[in-house]
Amino acid sequence: MTEHPSVHIEILPNAQNVQIGELKNYIVNGNFISSNDQTTLIHLLQPIPDASHTRDRETSPPNSACFPGTRIDVVRMIVSWADSSLLWNTHVLWLYGYVGCGKSAIALTVALKFERRRRLMGSFFFFRNTGDRSKMAKFATTLACQLAAAIPEAAPFIEKAVKAEPGLLGSSLVAQLRRLVYQPFKAAAKRARLVGTFLLKGPFLVIIDGLDECEDRKDVEVFIDDMLDFFRKNPLIPLRFLITSRVEQHIQGRLQNKQVRLENLVNYCSREDIDTFVSACFEAEKLRNPLIKAYIRNHGDWPMGRDKDLLVDHIGGSFIFASALFRYIIDPTDNSSTPMDRLPHTLKMNPGLDTLYAKTLSRSQNLPYFSNVTSALTLIFEPLPIIGIAELLGIDTFEVVRVLVNLQAIIHIPGTDDLPVTMCHTSLRDFLTSQSRSGCYFVSPSYHLELCCAYLRLNADHLVSQGQLSTMVIQSSEWRSRSSWHWKEFLCFVSESSSEQPGPHVSVELDRLTTLPSQTLPYPHLFSFLLLFLWVFQDSEHRPPNISLILSKCIESLALGLEHDQKLELKWLQRQFYELMTSGTVKTGFVGSLVLHREQVLAMQRNVQRVEAAIQAKVFVNFSPLMFAPLTLVGVMQHSEDLFKGAWDPKVDEIDTFSRLGGWTPMHAFMLLKWIVARAEAGVDFSKPRTTHILNLRITPRPNLDTEWGSPRVTISVKPYAQALVTVPYIPEVDRAA
Repeated sequence: MTEHPSVHIEILPNAQNVQIGELKNYIVNGNFISSNDQTTLIHLLQPIPDASHTRDRETSPPNSACFPGTRIDVVRMIVSWADSSLLWNTHVLWLYGYVGCGKSAIALTVALKFERRRRLMGSFFFFRNTGDRSKMAKFATTLACQLAAAIPEAAPFIEKAVKAEPGLLGSSLVAQLRRLVYQPFKAAAKRARLVGTFLLKGPFLVIIDGLDECEDRKDVEVFIDDMLDFFRKNPLIPLRFLITSRVEQHIQGRLQNKQVRLENLVNYCSREDIDTFVSACFEAEKLRNPLIKAYIRNHGDWPMGRDKDLLVDHIGGSFIFASALFRYIIDPTDNSSTPMDRLPHTLKMNPGLDTLYAKTLSRSQNLPYFSNVTSALTLIFEPLPIIGIAELLGIDTFEVVRVLVNLQAIIHIPGTDDLPVTMCHTSLRDFLTSQSRSGCYFVSPSYHLELCCAYLRLNADHLVSQGQLSTMVIQSSEWRSRSSWHWKEFLCFVSESSSEQPGPHVSVELDRLTTLPSQTLPYPHLFSFLLLFLWVFQDSEHRPPNISLILSKCIESLALGLEHDQKLELKWLQRQFYELMTSGTVKTGFVGSLVLHREQVLAMQRNVQRVEAAIQAKVFVNFSPLMFAPLTLVGVMQHSEDLFKGAWDPKVDEIDTFSRLGGWTPMHAFMLLKWIVARAEAGVDFSKPRTTHILNLRITPRPNLDTEWGSPRVTISVKPYAQALVTVPYIPEVDRAA
């Protein structure tokens, strides 16, 4: 989507009282929409600008197109279906096939063909790990904008729906598709101009590519069910959907339906197409490459016809494999061998992409930061440019380039540092995240933890500098958002690991939170403290397996940070959570059980004392006679005590506070933990060292609104479950309240 500046234009200069005032032009899906209304559909709907077939494929993958002279049969079949009468053919065609067989290239070719015919209603190319393009959140609004551009008669109906229903853009996918796409198209289709178009040329077409790339599987099922229901109720509606994807159960189960025409792309993958592609690539390279030219002058034509035929047979029907193999053969960055040397090696590779991926990755395997760069590329939410990857990982740009330059056969590296680096095909991500396939190149989901802290570090540096680190890198609020996303992914990994391997696996991952390398990640212990605290008190999806252990690690992290992280000044303890990472609210209900014995309580008590001693030491070091009111430990903590309504007497088993965490500070969090430890200390019988005690931690919402903080209030309680239990090795975390 490109917005053109407002202009004033006069026409018919010799006429009187004829003037066009402010005119705004917008581009949607390659079509212009003009409006003199300040509130346009573009502003209302906020579509994804790079989801259609007109996107810049260099920066918004997949970057695939049908090679000239190939795919003729399958394209002809699709066009024939789309042009056929609605009386004897389906509204939906599902073109499915394996990885790399050219589904996206065919979808692009068909989209361009129907755009030229003015019968393309819209197109949406899903792609994993590209933000909105891998979700369903803006699917309906993006199609609606394209509909308004392709069929202007539908625009008033879309605008009317949005303005008549203020909550529509936040409603369900079904509601948005019906009110913004299906119903406006149905209303516009009754206009005389469009009726003539349908009768003379045929129905309009919507192309949905890579539906398996959408991460919202439930919404994909809902979309398919609702689309088929719409066509069932409107059998003569002049609209068709072409859907391409791999065979995934949640898609196959819905599309294997008498309303859908099924086409397996394998039936259209001919050897002749691959031969045409390979021959053309080699001919172009022979004209361009001086090394190959010199070889041909001395040794005759290359490659020999027999070798080329063997290569075509070896490739099979996969265009992505053919493209990747060719890039590997002619790779200009490999100085250790020539294309003539590499061609025989490719013929020995096992058919399929895994061997090629492993062979290519091995070129950079021993370089510094190889694992960090490949892990970041695999797991980040949206592609970043080279400079963005470097800043995220805290390394020099040239280190990223060193790793990537050897991987150009499988990773697309743009010509400048400010354009995103993308994988040539999503099958590379599948390979790297499957340990059984990738082996030593495996990218563990645990790396989400490093990425989470890396985004937090960028945000912290931004807070210190009060400026933007780079014009190419995302803003502070997005850093916090992406940090939260990676943290949730890490918790999913921990939860899945703990269910398979209870106990030790969780401990290992918790230890990693407090042992991240300080030399590459400033503030690691502060991040650990905040993340562990929020895991207990905010995250409601992934209940911690051991509340006592996590709270103990949480306090220990803050103690280590204050003692060893030189950048962790006292001002960080007084920064509000919304600046550091979150603006959510505390979860309510049963939080968990503290299963404690004497040694655990003593260890937690010692860590509380370490925190207080470190704060006092930093207060002393930072004391200045010029300060109007010198800081003291009591002064640092005073504001935190004001947050909690209720006595800090350990005999008091509940305190009152507000629920909005955005207004909390790390000092508030520490004071709450200090009170919990005091409650634990009061509830443990130190004369019985082998006795285990259980305390229930619960957060209860209160009906009143805090007038000072403008937030609903909650009561946090720590109460004993029952009498002491002797040598209890493990107690499941269930609500044991009477």
